[in-house]
Amino acid sequence: MTQHRRMTPTASRLPLAFKLAYTAFVAVLVPTYWHHYGPGNFLYFCDLALLITGVAIWLESAVLVSACAVGILVPQVLWMLEFLLTGLGWPITGMTAYMYEPSIPWFTRFLSFFHFWQPPVLVWLLWRLGYDRRGLAVWWPIGWAAMTASYLWLPPPPAPPDQPGLPVNVNFVFGLDGQGSQTWMPPHLYFCLLLVALPALLWWPSHWLLSRLPALKRPHP
Repeated sequence: MTQHRRMTPTASRLPLAFKLAYTAFVAVLVPTYWHHYGPGNFLYFCDLALLITGVAIWLESAVLVSACAVGILVPQVLWMLEFLLTGLGWPITGMTAYMYEPSIPWFTRFLSFFHFWQPPVLVWLLWRLGYDRRGLAVWWPIGWAAMTASYLWLPPPPAPPDQPGLPVNVNFVFGLDGQGSQTWMPPHLYFCLLLVALPALLWWPSHWLLSRLPALKRPHP
């Protein structure tokens, strides 16, 4: 007697409403950013992660979400702190100065508040999908490629007065100050050190921590 198994489709682990809302936001942000900042703006780690996450949520890919988390969770938290400190008149790097620049349309700056909700969204996605240890290996070449393109083809700081939103010093490849390039070592040496420092000080520690959080070790319904 032959037994037949009833095949049922795998239930989605992410709500359809969330996928549609996220996609709609990205569909508005991309042309707006392209118009006001230019295509170079999408070399920023945060923007790359925003786009990659948009693909990941439809594929429900734990490895892509994990890669984005490794790459931008810590930098995004630093962005949030810098934004708040700049508002109080205590800027550190100047990387959020554009958020207070009145010559940039308010709606474009409003869209940049995704920096605030991107970290908790990524953590939620990791909780739903689980952390994939391959995330570090996926993000590493993406990060290095973005840094290399930023160093070779995008301008150093500062942004020209007539284009305050122009992407300069993207991913800090010319220095840690958004108002000017670093001068305490040759530019090529600084860039090479940055290629080593980011994986060693940010990406690998993020991977180490995320891979050891019990709540992220398995997918949740």
